Amino acid sequence: MNILLTNDDGYKASGINELFDALSTEHKVFLIAPRENCSGMSAAISLRKEIKVEEISKNIFSVSGTPADCSYLGLLSVIPEPIEMIVSGINLGANLGEDVFYSGTVGAAIAGRRLNYVPVAFSVAAFNPKNLKFISEQSLLITNQVSKLPADQNLLVNVNFPDLPSAQIEGIRITSLGKRGTPDTPDIIREKDSFKYYSFGPSGSLLPGQVGTDIQAIEQNYISISILDYNLTADITRWSLYKEIFNCE
Repeated sequence: MNILLTNDDGYKASGINELFDALSTEHKVFLIAPRENCSGMSAAISLRKEIKVEEISKNIFSVSGTPADCSYLGLLSVIPEPIEMIVSGINLGANLGEDVFYSGTVGAAIAGRRLNYVPVAFSVAAFNPKNLKFISEQSLLITNQVSKLPADQNLLVNVNFPDLPSAQIEGIRITSLGKRGTPDTPDIIREKDSFKYYSFGPSGSLLPGQVGTDIQAIEQNYISISILDYNLTADITRWSLYKEIFNCE
Protein backbone atom coordinates (compact mmCIF):
# COMPACT_ATOMS: atom_id res chain seq x y z
CA MET A 1 0.00 0.00 0.00
CA ASN A 2 1.25 3.51 -0.83
CA ILE A 3 0.93 5.61 2.33
CA LEU A 4 1.31 9.35 2.78
CA LEU A 5 2.59 9.87 6.31
CA THR A 6 2.29 13.31 7.89
CA ASN A 7 1.88 15.01 11.29
CA ASP A 8 1.68 18.41 12.97
CA ASP A 9 4.77 18.14 15.20
CA GLY A 10 7.18 18.52 12.29
CA TYR A 11 9.18 16.12 10.16
CA LYS A 12 11.94 15.76 12.76
CA ALA A 13 9.59 14.66 15.56
CA SER A 14 10.26 11.31 17.16
CA GLY A 15 6.68 10.10 16.72
CA ILE A 16 6.55 10.39 12.95
CA ASN A 17 10.01 8.92 12.50
CA GLU A 18 9.24 5.86 14.62
CA LEU A 19 6.01 5.39 12.68
CA PHE A 20 7.81 5.83 9.34
CA ASP A 21 10.16 2.98 10.24
CA ALA A 22 7.33 0.72 11.39
CA LEU A 23 5.07 1.33 8.39
CA SER A 24 7.97 0.94 5.98
CA THR A 25 8.41 -2.70 7.00
CA GLU A 26 5.21 -3.56 5.09
CA HIS A 27 4.28 -0.55 2.94
CA LYS A 28 5.77 2.10 0.67
CA VAL A 29 5.73 5.26 2.76
CA PHE A 30 6.16 8.89 1.70
CA LEU A 31 6.81 11.20 4.64
CA ILE A 32 5.72 14.79 4.01
CA ALA A 33 5.41 16.93 7.14
CA PRO A 34 5.75 20.51 8.38
CA ARG A 35 9.20 22.03 8.77
CA GLU A 36 8.20 23.38 12.20
CA ASN A 37 5.70 22.41 14.88
CA CYS A 38 2.18 23.27 13.70
CA SER A 39 0.04 21.93 16.55
CA GLY A 40 -3.50 23.27 16.81
CA MET A 41 -3.87 24.25 13.14
CA SER A 42 -6.73 21.86 12.41
CA ALA A 43 -7.25 21.55 8.63
CA ALA A 44 -6.07 25.08 7.78
CA ILE A 45 -4.34 25.59 4.43
CA SER A 46 -1.92 28.34 3.40
CA LEU A 47 -4.27 29.99 0.94
CA ARG A 48 -2.48 32.15 -1.65
CA LYS A 49 0.78 32.00 0.29
CA GLU A 50 4.14 30.73 -0.89
CA ILE A 51 4.95 27.27 0.46
CA LYS A 52 8.47 25.87 0.38
CA VAL A 53 8.91 22.13 -0.09
CA GLU A 54 12.33 20.58 0.51
CA GLU A 55 13.28 17.00 -0.28
CA ILE A 56 15.24 15.92 2.80
CA SER A 57 16.05 12.43 1.53
CA LYS A 58 14.40 9.75 -0.60
CA ASN A 59 10.62 9.91 -0.03
CA ILE A 60 10.98 12.40 2.87
CA PHE A 61 9.89 16.04 2.44
CA SER A 62 9.55 19.08 4.69
CA VAL A 63 6.95 21.77 4.05
CA SER A 64 6.91 25.38 5.24
CA GLY A 65 3.12 25.28 5.59
CA THR A 66 0.43 23.58 7.65
CA PRO A 67 -0.27 19.87 8.21
CA ALA A 68 -3.16 20.01 5.72
CA ASP A 69 -0.83 21.69 3.19
CA CYS A 70 1.40 18.65 3.51
CA SER A 71 -1.45 16.27 2.76
CA TYR A 72 -2.75 18.15 -0.27
CA LEU A 73 0.70 18.83 -1.69
CA GLY A 74 1.54 15.16 -1.30
CA LEU A 75 -1.68 14.01 -2.93
CA LEU A 76 -1.77 16.53 -5.76
CA SER A 77 1.81 17.43 -6.65
CA VAL A 78 4.90 16.41 -4.71
CA ILE A 79 4.56 12.62 -4.58
CA PRO A 80 4.70 11.09 -8.06
CA GLU A 81 2.88 7.85 -7.19
CA PRO A 82 -0.83 7.45 -6.38
CA ILE A 83 -1.50 7.48 -2.64
CA GLU A 84 -3.95 4.95 -1.24
CA MET A 85 -4.08 6.04 2.41
CA ILE A 86 -3.12 8.96 4.66
CA VAL A 87 -1.68 8.21 8.08
CA SER A 88 -1.05 11.08 10.50
CA GLY A 89 1.08 10.94 13.65
CA ILE A 90 2.26 9.65 16.00
CA ASN A 91 1.37 12.95 17.67
CA LEU A 92 3.20 13.79 20.88
CA GLY A 93 0.23 14.54 23.11
CA ALA A 94 -3.29 13.11 23.10
CA ASN A 95 -6.10 14.21 20.79
CA LEU A 96 -9.16 13.31 22.83
CA GLY A 97 -12.76 14.47 22.83
CA GLU A 98 -13.31 17.85 21.24
CA ASP A 99 -9.56 18.22 20.63
CA VAL A 100 -10.30 16.78 17.19
CA PHE A 101 -11.81 20.12 16.11
CA TYR A 102 -8.47 21.92 16.29
CA SER A 103 -5.98 19.07 16.11
CA GLY A 104 -3.48 19.44 13.28
CA THR A 105 -2.93 15.68 13.45
CA VAL A 106 -6.58 14.99 12.69
CA GLY A 107 -6.76 17.95 10.29
CA ALA A 108 -3.95 16.51 8.17
CA ALA A 109 -5.74 13.16 7.93
CA ILE A 110 -9.01 14.69 6.71
CA ALA A 111 -7.59 15.11 3.20
CA GLY A 112 -7.48 11.33 2.88
CA ARG A 113 -11.21 10.70 3.09
CA ARG A 114 -11.57 10.25 -0.68
CA LEU A 115 -8.81 7.67 -1.05
CA ASN A 116 -9.02 3.89 -1.32
CA TYR A 117 -8.67 3.41 2.42
CA VAL A 118 -10.04 5.30 5.43
CA PRO A 119 -7.43 7.74 6.89
CA VAL A 120 -6.12 7.28 10.41
CA ALA A 121 -4.61 9.65 12.98
CA PHE A 122 -2.41 8.41 15.84
CA SER A 123 -1.59 10.19 19.12
CA VAL A 124 0.04 9.26 22.40
CA ALA A 125 -0.96 10.76 25.75
CA ALA A 126 2.53 12.09 26.53
CA PHE A 127 4.75 14.86 25.20
CA ASN A 128 7.94 12.88 25.88
CA PRO A 129 6.74 9.30 25.44
CA LYS A 130 8.86 6.40 26.66
CA ASN A 131 7.15 3.64 24.67
CA LEU A 132 7.19 4.87 21.07
CA LYS A 133 8.67 1.66 19.69
CA PHE A 134 5.79 -0.42 20.99
CA ILE A 135 3.24 2.25 20.01
CA SER A 136 4.58 2.46 16.46
CA GLU A 137 4.38 -1.33 16.11
CA GLN A 138 0.77 -1.25 17.31
CA SER A 139 0.09 1.62 14.90
CA LEU A 140 1.24 -0.54 12.00
CA LEU A 141 -1.12 -3.29 13.13
CA ILE A 142 -4.03 -0.86 13.48
CA THR A 143 -3.25 0.74 10.10
CA ASN A 144 -3.57 -2.68 8.49
CA GLN A 145 -6.84 -3.25 10.33
CA VAL A 146 -8.18 0.15 9.25
CA SER A 147 -7.49 -0.81 5.62
CA LYS A 148 -10.13 -3.53 6.02
CA LEU A 149 -12.92 -1.06 6.86
CA PRO A 150 -15.67 -0.76 4.24
CA ALA A 151 -15.02 2.06 1.78
CA ASP A 152 -16.68 5.18 3.17
CA GLN A 153 -15.65 8.67 2.12
CA ASN A 154 -16.96 10.21 5.34
CA LEU A 155 -14.94 8.20 7.88
CA LEU A 156 -11.73 8.98 9.75
CA VAL A 157 -10.19 6.85 12.49
CA ASN A 158 -8.72 8.63 15.52
CA VAL A 159 -6.46 6.49 17.72
CA ASN A 160 -5.00 7.45 21.10
CA PHE A 161 -2.47 5.45 23.11
CA PRO A 162 -1.58 5.67 26.79
CA ASP A 163 2.21 5.91 27.13
CA LEU A 164 2.63 2.43 28.59
CA PRO A 165 4.57 -0.71 27.75
CA SER A 166 2.72 -3.68 26.28
CA ALA A 167 2.31 -5.47 29.62
CA GLN A 168 0.41 -2.55 31.15
CA ILE A 169 -2.05 -2.04 28.27
CA GLU A 170 -5.49 -3.37 29.25
CA GLY A 171 -6.68 -3.76 25.66
CA ILE A 172 -8.41 -1.77 22.92
CA ARG A 173 -11.77 -0.03 23.08
CA ILE A 174 -13.98 1.46 20.38
CA THR A 175 -14.95 4.78 21.92
CA SER A 176 -17.04 7.90 21.50
CA LEU A 177 -15.54 11.37 21.78
CA GLY A 178 -15.64 12.64 25.33
CA LYS A 179 -17.44 15.93 25.89
CA ARG A 180 -15.45 18.41 27.95
CA GLY A 181 -16.40 21.34 30.11
CA THR A 182 -15.19 24.91 29.69
CA PRO A 183 -11.48 25.08 28.79
CA ASP A 184 -9.06 26.59 31.27
CA THR A 185 -8.89 30.38 31.22
CA PRO A 186 -6.06 31.59 28.94
CA ASP A 187 -3.05 32.71 30.97
CA ILE A 188 -1.59 36.19 30.67
CA ILE A 189 2.11 35.43 30.33
CA ARG A 190 3.34 39.03 30.12
CA GLU A 191 2.28 42.61 29.54
CA LYS A 192 4.12 45.31 27.66
CA ASP A 193 2.86 48.83 27.00
CA SER A 194 -0.80 48.47 25.99
CA PHE A 195 -0.43 44.81 24.94
CA LYS A 196 -1.22 41.63 26.81
CA TYR A 197 0.24 38.29 25.73
CA TYR A 198 -1.80 35.14 26.36
CA SER A 199 -1.19 31.41 26.29
CA PHE A 200 -3.87 28.71 26.04
CA GLY A 201 -3.82 25.91 28.58
CA PRO A 202 -5.47 22.47 28.68
CA SER A 203 -8.92 21.60 27.43
CA GLY A 204 -11.72 21.29 29.96
CA SER A 205 -12.34 18.20 32.10
CA LEU A 206 -14.63 15.35 31.04
CA LEU A 207 -18.25 16.22 31.79
CA PRO A 208 -20.05 13.81 34.16
CA GLY A 209 -22.51 11.14 33.09
CA GLN A 210 -20.58 9.85 30.07
CA VAL A 211 -19.54 6.27 29.42
CA GLY A 212 -17.43 4.63 26.76
CA THR A 213 -15.43 7.75 25.90
CA ASP A 214 -11.90 8.05 24.56
CA ILE A 215 -10.85 10.06 27.63
CA GLN A 216 -12.01 7.29 29.98
CA ALA A 217 -10.28 4.62 27.90
CA ILE A 218 -6.92 6.38 28.18
CA GLU A 219 -7.40 6.94 31.92
CA GLN A 220 -8.08 3.20 32.31
CA ASN A 221 -4.97 2.20 30.29
CA TYR A 222 -6.79 1.17 27.11
CA ILE A 223 -5.95 2.09 23.52
CA SER A 224 -8.84 4.22 22.24
CA ILE A 225 -10.16 3.94 18.67
CA SER A 226 -12.82 6.48 17.70
CA ILE A 227 -14.51 6.24 14.31
CA LEU A 228 -15.37 9.78 13.20
CA ASP A 229 -18.01 10.54 10.58
CA TYR A 230 -17.43 13.71 8.56
CA ASN A 231 -20.83 13.74 6.89
CA LEU A 232 -21.49 17.20 8.28
CA THR A 233 -25.03 17.62 6.96
CA ALA A 234 -27.69 17.62 9.69
CA ASP A 235 -30.07 14.66 10.05
CA ILE A 236 -32.16 14.48 6.86
CA THR A 237 -35.21 13.30 8.83
CA ARG A 238 -35.43 16.77 10.38
CA TRP A 239 -35.26 18.71 7.12
CA SER A 240 -39.01 19.35 7.12
CA LEU A 241 -38.60 21.17 10.44
CA TYR A 242 -35.71 23.24 9.07
CA LYS A 243 -37.70 24.14 5.94
CA GLU A 244 -40.60 25.30 8.09
CA ILE A 245 -38.37 27.46 10.28
CA PHE A 246 -36.60 29.07 7.31
CA ASN A 247 -39.75 29.21 5.17
CA CYS A 248 -38.14 27.54 2.17
CA GLU A 249 -38.48 24.47 -0.05
